Amino acid sequence: MALSRIATAVLTATVASGLPSPVRAQGSLFTTAEVDQTKFVMVAAPIGSGASSQLNIYEQRTNARPCYEMSGSAPAVVNPLLATFDFTGICNRYIDGNGYSLRIGGDDLGTRYRLSVIKLASDVQLMAVPTRDPSQSSYLIAKAGGSGNGFIQLVMEPGWRLMRRQYGKRTLGHLYVYRDAAPAAEAP
Repeated sequence: MALSRIATAVLTATVASGLPSPVRAQGSLFTTAEVDQTKFVMVAAPIGSGASSQLNIYEQRTNARPCYEMSGSAPAVVNPLLATFDFTGICNRYIDGNGYSLRIGGDDLGTRYRLSVIKLASDVQLMAVPTRDPSQSSYLIAKAGGSGNGFIQLVMEPGWRLMRRQYGKRTLGHLYVYRDAAPAAEAP
């Protein structure tokens, strides 16, 4: 009940402020804004001893200093240089669901899907996995092109890209792992 009052208050404030009403798809108050894809790298970042990994996204905001460097291929190893200096204003780092979420078309799926790094014997993959309804499809978003340890680059599959969350005309810091439409189900 309190949540619907908050949503009503936000919409009322938006209308009163003269801002354009956001496009609402399945209850989403947010839209999307394009980003320069070349300024970002998606990384499978080790957790603890490295047996498992999580998604990190690094953004190079200015050319003052490099935020990361990459070496090798299939998989490429990422050295997160931003961990070695005060990267304020130079780099952005998105390390969890507060910084990024899944969106397909107009549908913000952040509460219904989790972005999970899956380590396989021959590859490292980024999957969107349903959190509420296991009968929903999982989606392959990115893969490393080979197995590896440490910080490994994840390369998006065709159709996927990063977008920034937008509210009215205001661009926010949150990133979407985005696709215009859900991928076709693969044959078993």
